[in-house]
Amino acid sequence: MAEPGWGVSRETSPGPEPEPAAAAEVLGAALELGRRYAADLIEHGERLGLIGPLEVGRVWTRHVLNSALVAPFLQSGGRLADIGSGAGLPGLVLALVRPDVEVTLIEPMERRTDWLRDESARLGLTNVTVLRARAEDARDAGPFDQVTARAVSALRTLIPITAPLVRAGGELLFLKGARVDDEIAAATKVLQKHRVRDIAVLELGVGLLPEITRLFRATVGGAS
Repeated sequence: MAEPGWGVSRETSPGPEPEPAAAAEVLGAALELGRRYAADLIEHGERLGLIGPLEVGRVWTRHVLNSALVAPFLQSGGRLADIGSGAGLPGLVLALVRPDVEVTLIEPMERRTDWLRDESARLGLTNVTVLRARAEDARDAGPFDQVTARAVSALRTLIPITAPLVRAGGELLFLKGARVDDEIAAATKVLQKHRVRDIAVLELGVGLLPEITRLFRATVGGAS
């Protein structure tokens, strides 16, 4: 998950972001759970080191709704692993929007796994498992149908630790920045080595949110 804004004093931290009009459309039936999660993240996120000071002022648009835009791409009844979940972005958000998907949140830092377990319980989510581990040490928990990650690392580093978690024909769904095409070009050999195919970069939230959400979507192995 992204943690921009470190080093900004509390005096310059913005106030909490109001709920955007787009929240109801993006979250649908999960709107109330989304409100509770956003409120908890605003109240506790900076103190627990889950988000930087500036992020309090954009929790809704940059984090909650940005993550929720991936929900329509999840497989009903599938198993999803979220790598480097941190504050629960995007994994915990996807779990509350898609109760039909079993979500495993994989995070190596103890204070963050504590937060993820506590927050899952507060939200009453029964489709969440929290695993304290690095991605490369989590293979026994798989295989998964899909793997997500948000602002964890560049593709040439991310692919080798995530592709082995996915079943043949499974998908990688990564939230990436504006330079995702450069990342793809730099990862050509790695993508080939791990049989990553059908690569697409989708632009989500156009006209809904102030910033475009870019989703790297690809299939691992399986039939061509």
